[in-house]
Amino acid sequence: MSRPRPSAEMQVILDRLAAEDAGLPDPTLLPADKGRAQAAAGNLRWNADLPELALARDVSVSGPDGEIACRILMPQGAARGTILFIHGGGWAFCSMATHERCARVLAQEAEATVVLCDYRLAPECPYPAGLEDCRAVWKALAAGQGPFAELSGPFALSGDSAGANLALALMLEDAPRPDCGLLFYGVYGADFETPSYIDCADGPGLSRDKMRRYWDWYTPESTRRDPLVAPLAAEDAALASLPPLYLNAAEIDPLRSDSERMYHRLSALGRRDRFRLHGGVVHGFMQMTIALEEARKALADAGAAFRDLTATPTQTRT
Repeated sequence: MSRPRPSAEMQVILDRLAAEDAGLPDPTLLPADKGRAQAAAGNLRWNADLPELALARDVSVSGPDGEIACRILMPQGAARGTILFIHGGGWAFCSMATHERCARVLAQEAEATVVLCDYRLAPECPYPAGLEDCRAVWKALAAGQGPFAELSGPFALSGDSAGANLALALMLEDAPRPDCGLLFYGVYGADFETPSYIDCADGPGLSRDKMRRYWDWYTPESTRRDPLVAPLAAEDAALASLPPLYLNAAEIDPLRSDSERMYHRLSALGRRDRFRLHGGVVHGFMQMTIALEEARKALADAGAAFRDLTATPTQTRT
C-alpha cells in the first residue's frame, strides 16, 4: 500500500510551514515550558481574523487544584445547545488561545455555545491531573453551576487529539452523560505499530517519536491499559453504553488507526456512530480554517452532526 499524499492545498501549507519554521527544534525535545511556548507561537498563525460571535467571555470554575480558566463562546442567534471542547496538544502543549479560532468556527457551524478550558498539562502535571480538571468543568457545565447557569442543553463533549482522549474518558466515567460526543482525530491507544503509525511514522507534522514522548510525559506504560488513559482498552459493555458519537480522522496522521479501530469496535457492537476520514490532510488540520478548505468542511460536518445527534436530547440537569 502506498503512503498517503497531501492534497494540493495541504501541500501548499506544508511548504509554508517548512519555510516559516526552518531551524526550529522539535518542541518535544525541549524542556516542556520551552516546547509549550514554541507550540503556542506556532499556533498564532491559525488564530488570526477570529470569527465574530455574540459573546466571548472568560470565566473560571473551582477545580481540584485551584481555579480553572474557561472561555464561553456564544454564536450569533439562539444557541441550539452547549459543547465543551477540550483542546489537544499531547496532554502537554496548547491552550484555549491556541484553539480559539477552531472553537469559534465550531460554535458557528453547530449553532451552539462552545466552552473551552485550560487544564493542567504534563509533564509537570501528569495523568490524572488534566482529566480531573476537565471533569470539574464538565460537571459544573452539566449541572448549570456558577458561570454556566445560563447555558442550556442539549450538551456535547468534544475535543481534538489528546482532547478527544480526555473527552472520551469523561464519557466512560460515571459522570453526567452528554447527549453526544464529537471526537476529532483522537488518541485512543498506545500501540505504536498500527498501520498509520507505520505509514506516517515520520510525519509530516506529528510523528511516532513525538507521540511516544507525549505518552511518556503523560503517564507510564504501566497505566496504559486503563480505559481512562487509553479508551481502546475499555470493555465492550462500556463502549456500548456511550452516547452517540461523531468521529473523524486525518488520512496523513499517525493516529488515524486509533480512530478507525475505535469506530470498528463501536460498529461491531451494533452501534450506528458516524465516522469521516478526511483525505490528503495531516494531524491538526482543523486548526487551519483560515487557510484550508478541508478544515472548514470538517467543522461544518461536525456542526451538522451536533445538530442532528441532539435533535432528540436525552441529557437533563439534576
